[in-house]
Amino acid sequence: MPLKDLLKLKTKLKDEAASGAAGKGPTLGVDVPEFQFFRTTTSTHEAIEPPSFPGDPTRAEAPLLSPKDTRGFGRFRRSSNVSTTSSAGSGRGSEDAARPRAGTLSERFHLSRSRSQSSVNVPDNLPDVGDAPVARNDEDEAKWEKRATMLVQRGPLAQSSAPPTPTIELNGAMATAAAPADEQDMQEAIRLHEKGNLEASTALFGRLADPAGANNALAQVLYGLALRHAWGIVADQEAAVHYLSLAASNSAEVEKLALGAGMTKGGPAKGELVLAMYELANCFRNAWGIKKDPAAAKQYYETAANLGDTDAMNEVAWCYVEGFGCRKDKFKAAQFLRLAESKGNKTLGNTWIWKPKYDPK
Repeated sequence: MPLKDLLKLKTKLKDEAASGAAGKGPTLGVDVPEFQFFRTTTSTHEAIEPPSFPGDPTRAEAPLLSPKDTRGFGRFRRSSNVSTTSSAGSGRGSEDAARPRAGTLSERFHLSRSRSQSSVNVPDNLPDVGDAPVARNDEDEAKWEKRATMLVQRGPLAQSSAPPTPTIELNGAMATAAAPADEQDMQEAIRLHEKGNLEASTALFGRLADPAGANNALAQVLYGLALRHAWGIVADQEAAVHYLSLAASNSAEVEKLALGAGMTKGGPAKGELVLAMYELANCFRNAWGIKKDPAAAKQYYETAANLGDTDAMNEVAWCYVEGFGCRKDKFKAAQFLRLAESKGNKTLGNTWIWKPKYDPK
């Protein structure tokens, strides 16, 4: 069709639409099926009206008692009706005002990000550790160690465990709480485990972990792992959390005394404290023997990471990348991944962390 004719047709259609001169199309009965299109998200529901042209068929008015519900699907509410005409909106204005706004699914099911950052397993008023994303020196690490002792000892896990205070001695340097015989049994248990004799090694771990006996923090960590992963014993994940909590509380008490004695690089139980916190973080993350708690998992990972655990550095970086128990923050994630690489724990595919925009300020 020539361009001149196209322009004439466009003008004709425009004039007919404006004046209503176009003839009406056929009228469809109420029983004729009708297609409807909707655009929906998890929180909105919007009807999509196709364009109309002169001569299109029209639909007969529905009976007054028609069961058709024009409010949309049950679980979705109209929240995108701002653009509707005033005549269409006036009929439902009072109804929409009376009906409470449903909100998003995250609000209705209490999954908002602000809620995901709090936890009953993380005590309030933990000591401030400064603005630095990661601990860079002994002074920063001492702050994180103090925070670790309070995180462990003030939480509900410590209150439910209530282990006896370990016996230690303060001589210019801190002495470990384990007796020589217990140390020999510990080495034997580890040897048996490495040889594959899991039943015998776990039995030794259990004896050394007894809070009424040796009350050995490292044995409590290893016995907790044995219970969690069924190493030579029937799996009991709740008991595993109990023994890991005992280990964390015992170690925290030793480290608290070490900090009180002026030690800035940690006492003799620092390794056990970090290991216990890392494994408790895994429990919170995977719901092993305890309710899943992303915020607590992130807090425990971050604390262990700032005390030198390279696995925890990678895990808390993942938390910051994915927004697991915290707001997404790739800058902080990059700092932890860089720190892990500097300590020999490099992860393939993380070249992005060396972009200039992630350099420390």
